[in-house]
Amino acid sequence: MAISFELDSIATTLEGLEETIINKCIDRAQFKANDPAYQAGTSGFSGESEKSLFDLRLRYQEEMDAQFGRFCVPEERPFTEGLPAARRRVSVGETGLAVTDYNCVRLTPRILDAYLKLVPCLCPAGDDGQYGSGVEHDIYALQAVSRRIHFGAFFVAESKYRSEPAVYQDMIGSGDWDGIMQRLTRREIEERILDRVSEKVEAVQAGINRLVRVYVPAETILTFYRDTIIPLTKQGQLMYFRNRRR
Repeated sequence: MAISFELDSIATTLEGLEETIINKCIDRAQFKANDPAYQAGTSGFSGESEKSLFDLRLRYQEEMDAQFGRFCVPEERPFTEGLPAARRRVSVGETGLAVTDYNCVRLTPRILDAYLKLVPCLCPAGDDGQYGSGVEHDIYALQAVSRRIHFGAFFVAESKYRSEPAVYQDMIGSGDWDGIMQRLTRREIEERILDRVSEKVEAVQAGINRLVRVYVPAETILTFYRDTIIPLTKQGQLMYFRNRRR
């Protein structure tokens, strides 16, 4: 897995991942909010009174993904505990990351909570009965969000460390986590990302027929980026620094 630690290269990858998030969220919005799909005991699965259809779809998806080796990759952190081992040989190669356990940066519980709060903002209210299709698109969107956050957490943090190793060594050594967070925060870059996300949401939907497609306001996805994706990425970077081998 050859990763360039040049910030421009990483930023290009992150921009590609943001396009995936936008498209997956818009796809999910084509189904109604469908509250019963998230309620325990209404999945239709025998013996699963404590799980919702969404819970089960996520668990079964990740059980399959684990066997195919998805979670051998740093930015692919699972939402589910107790997953099976990979059944195929996965060659990740040298990542260049200075941590021994990728799960030292695992923000999936917070990502899941934020995503479930996004769904009723993203989707039309009501119930169209298409629970299976709705939760299928949930999983695709959720995994895209997680991939973007964890990629930014791991690789942006390491890139920044390599650009100023002495500065970060001193701050990590003294436990100056507030100082590191301030150094990680670049408001002008964040505003540029938000402007780009807004423009892309509009561009993707520019030619849609609103009689057959649900239109998603750019503000909905922009707000999720601003309030969830960007801050969780920075929290992940801080977690990386806390666990980075000196």
